Amino acid sequence: MDDNNASAKSKIAMLRNVRQVRQFSSERVPREVIDDILEVARWTGSGMNKQPWDLVLVRNHDTLQEIAQAENQNSHVGRADFAIIVAMQGEGGAIETFDEARLTERLLLAAAAHGVGAGIWWFRDGGAAAKRILGIPEDRRVRTAVSFGYPSEEATARPKRKDARKSISELVHEEKY
Repeated sequence: MDDNNASAKSKIAMLRNVRQVRQFSSERVPREVIDDILEVARWTGSGMNKQPWDLVLVRNHDTLQEIAQAENQNSHVGRADFAIIVAMQGEGGAIETFDEARLTERLLLAAAAHGVGAGIWWFRDGGAAAKRILGIPEDRRVRTAVSFGYPSEEATARPKRKDARKSISELVHEEKY
């Protein structure tokens, strides 16, 4: 196997193993790793390259706890080392929703490349509490937070379920449906 093929296989293995992480250790994520994750966000593509998002980086644990408690749903945001709250422009309909999903997935991938766990949290009420706590303008749509931290022992000890995904033959239709 040549080096390019081995490198591709390694990258594909990483992609296949990215998991939602909700339990974090107390180890702090270095600022240079956070900055690298933010650079990935900055370079994430979007419809017509509008980048219809603003990101609020929250590292203060009291603030993370306040957001989690305001949500009253045992949010993993309160257990994270840091979180990124995504504030969308709220003007683009379906394409903006796609862009937001694309951005959050890229954040998870960038974190995984550094060995950092990440989990996506959706606010049920349009992020009203997060908007108030973080001073996000009322005209912004806030529905997503991504929490980050090194996975706890509990998070890494759980084996990945083998039956968690459909088989290729159940998903793929060749040439015709």
